[in-house]
Amino acid sequence: MAMLPLVLHWFFIEWYSGKKSSSALFQHITALFECSMAAIVTLLVSDPVGVLHIRSCRVMMLSDWYTMLYNPSPDYITTVHCTHEAVYPLYTIVFIYYAFCLVLMMLLRPLLVKKIACGLGKSDRFKSIYAALYFFPILTVLQAVGGGLLYYAFPYIILVLSLVTLAVYMSASEIENCYDLLVRKKRLIVLFSHWLLHAYGIISISRVDKLEQDLPLLALVPTPALFYLFTAKFTEPSRILSEGANGH
Repeated sequence: MAMLPLVLHWFFIEWYSGKKSSSALFQHITALFECSMAAIVTLLVSDPVGVLHIRSCRVMMLSDWYTMLYNPSPDYITTVHCTHEAVYPLYTIVFIYYAFCLVLMMLLRPLLVKKIACGLGKSDRFKSIYAALYFFPILTVLQAVGGGLLYYAFPYIILVLSLVTLAVYMSASEIENCYDLLVRKKRLIVLFSHWLLHAYGIISISRVDKLEQDLPLLALVPTPALFYLFTAKFTEPSRILSEGANGH
């Protein structure tokens, strides 16, 4: 959940900046600075205050995330429910982090965009900021409702999404061989980013309990990309349609 704002910032900055805008790189760096500072400040204000680590309760089961469903009364007469955070601070710390991200974005990004985004129209300069004003509430609701589910499912979500987005990116970029992949540095950066997410998902599934046994699985990280490169020429839709039309 902490990585999602940064990823979404970068996505919308790239989406609205355009290929010829020189401001995209500075906005990317600013978004990274905002999220990094927000994370540091969040850790500093969390218990114990002033240090870059947290004191948290252990998560034993899924129901620990939804203590409002518990009824502490033994006679089941009272309607007062337990509202303490059993997984403190893993649930509320995300909301604090989002608040700091939003404040830092509103303080820094408009000034930066106004000065350097000269390659964009006035209506396009602040669209990435407006997008953040939409996705931050969505992420907040997602954490509030599905925080426990995301805690247990996020490694598998990351693995699936890294595969899907990699396939979509490579097909949209018309990458069919290793030369197409290596011809532009930006493609390599995107590829390595997907590999990093894929490796992060594998390590998260192991939960570092038996990390030495799971480390060899990291060798499988490049497999989806290599499989796509080796099979793209056989599954290209236009070729399949043309061969079908010729009766092959």
